[in-house]
Amino acid sequence: MNETSPEWLSASDQAFLLRLARRSIEHGLRYGRPLEPEIPTDNPALRAPRAVFVTLHRFKELRGCIGTLEADEPLVRNVAIYSYHAAFSDTRFEPLTWEELPDVEIQISILSPLEELRFASEEDLLRQIRPGTDGLLLEDDGYRGTFLPSVWESLPDKHEFLRKLKRKAGLSEDHWSDTLRVWRYTTFCFSGRGDD
Repeated sequence: MNETSPEWLSASDQAFLLRLARRSIEHGLRYGRPLEPEIPTDNPALRAPRAVFVTLHRFKELRGCIGTLEADEPLVRNVAIYSYHAAFSDTRFEPLTWEELPDVEIQISILSPLEELRFASEEDLLRQIRPGTDGLLLEDDGYRGTFLPSVWESLPDKHEFLRKLKRKAGLSEDHWSDTLRVWRYTTFCFSGRGDD
């Protein structure tokens, strides 16, 4: 089954994960830590190790986004962990408050496995990048940064996308070296309030 297609995770699974994300944020407001969910034994999709990013919006404005590129925990656990961290650990924002919570929309992005790209030059790399589809992870000389595929909405030009990703990683926008490594991935995203 194609893991980036809607059939990979049922509508009821998606609704369950959105409710779990909101419950983990509420748990964080009460107790200062993420919810520790039960790992479902009867649903392989929910217990499979998956890399996840959770993005919070309030009145259509970004309110937090944190995740992991490592598929080292079951999907349900990573959703609970990174929902909490998106609400309380994104250093661009103050921690979320009870007053803000009713207006928060949650987006969950489940990542495909990373695929390393092989390239001989920056132009070769740019030819392989698929605008609107690829998330990229860039790494060089101890610096690392990633852009989710949703970033294409604000950076539709692949040259600019790559320049800004280098800057996010802590490198100069014109940085190039023989040790630069780039991986791509896709995401399966869904969103909602999680309070139904």
